Amino acid sequence: MSGRSTLKVVAIALGLFGGVSASALTGAAYSTAHAETIAQALALAYTNNPTLNAARAQLRSVDEGVPQALSGWRPTITASGSAGRIGSDVDGFKSYYNNSSISLSISQIVFNGFRTVNSTRQAEALVRAQRESLMATEQDTLLDAASAYVDVIRDAALVSLQRSDLKFLQEQVRAARDRFDVGEGTRTDVSQAEARAAEARASLNTALANLNTSRAVYRQVVGIEVNSLSADTTISRYVPKSLEEALQLSETRQPLIRQAQHQVDAAIFNIKAIEGELMPQVTLDGSFTRTWNPSANTDISDNAQIFGNVTIPLYQGGSVSSQIRQAKEDLGQTRLQLDVARDQIRANVISAWGNYQAAEASIVAAQAAVEAQQLALEGVIEEQRVGQRTTLDVLDAQQELVSQQSNLVTAQRNRIIGGFQLVAAIGGLDADSLSLNVARYDPTKHYRAVRDQWYGWRTPDGR
Repeated sequence: MSGRSTLKVVAIALGLFGGVSASALTGAAYSTAHAETIAQALALAYTNNPTLNAARAQLRSVDEGVPQALSGWRPTITASGSAGRIGSDVDGFKSYYNNSSISLSISQIVFNGFRTVNSTRQAEALVRAQRESLMATEQDTLLDAASAYVDVIRDAALVSLQRSDLKFLQEQVRAARDRFDVGEGTRTDVSQAEARAAEARASLNTALANLNTSRAVYRQVVGIEVNSLSADTTISRYVPKSLEEALQLSETRQPLIRQAQHQVDAAIFNIKAIEGELMPQVTLDGSFTRTWNPSANTDISDNAQIFGNVTIPLYQGGSVSSQIRQAKEDLGQTRLQLDVARDQIRANVISAWGNYQAAEASIVAAQAAVEAQQLALEGVIEEQRVGQRTTLDVLDAQQELVSQQSNLVTAQRNRIIGGFQLVAAIGGLDADSLSLNVARYDPTKHYRAVRDQWYGWRTPDGR
């Protein structure tokens, strides 16, 4: 096979049935002028897929962890007020007066055991990990879109094969009846041909059901109904030249590995943040209070104060110590998960490489089988005409040919999907790597908009 990976070899199989072209495929007609390419389908999935958009929303939510951590550097300000009426009775002398007050308090953390620093670093590491998770979701979505695209083409090709098979068998039924009418055939020949035609009709209905399922999956993943799909589904240029190259690329490009690395960083900073609870905390606290009619003889009283406070934790019932031990165990778990991710990615790359190579060999074998079986069918038909073969021999040869042609279609589909799976396994199935013509989603845009916000409850997009 050449490096240009397409389903155009399907036309070879279809052409063996009297010149049925790829443009005759039901439900996915191929039009070179207006066909929707796989790159366009991937671009639509990149924009429309709800799973991918949900992952983007999740990242925006994780972004808010950074300004929440940074709030530890900022003061807290509270205001309060009260109003009421006071009555007193002293030696029979009763007095009543109104009383009200307002107060303003401010507290600024000066030192808290570096908890703000470490909490911020932890939140930033979690944001980076979530960005890698988003990248992994993007790759999964594009792989699903590619699979849905190629499955529609495959199932449409199989429908066309079944239609052609049914047409061929209906012709065999007619010929068997004609021979029976002139005394050259038997009722058995007619019945055998009719049985195979009925079986082909059932196979066609199954193929149509499978095509409808593939079209529904395409609509779910890509976001639009299937229109015209192009058989050109090139992926070979993105596939590494060797298994060694694929493994090397996966170590640096795979987002799941980078996500696990950032989660290790977050776990380290989490330990440091908890340990900060065992250190002293220094705050600067100030307040101002104005009171009207604080007593029967005073109209207004103002009070202002400012204090520096130091709080030294001595014992917390063992809860903080337990949290530190727990956080250390969590760190050990994340490090093990990083090792698991590396091993899993390596296994995925090796498996995808093997499947891709096997699909290449399967196509060559399937093409040879189709060509050989086509010659065999033509020979059986000629031998039947001179009385050396029976109708059943022709039907069996035709059935074998259809089976080999279906294998060819499936092998070509598997090669294309195997290529996409291999590219995804090394971390290269994203909009940038594939140069998709689509407006890129910038995961840092929302982060920059909210990172240093001191107040405001509206999201950057106005909600």
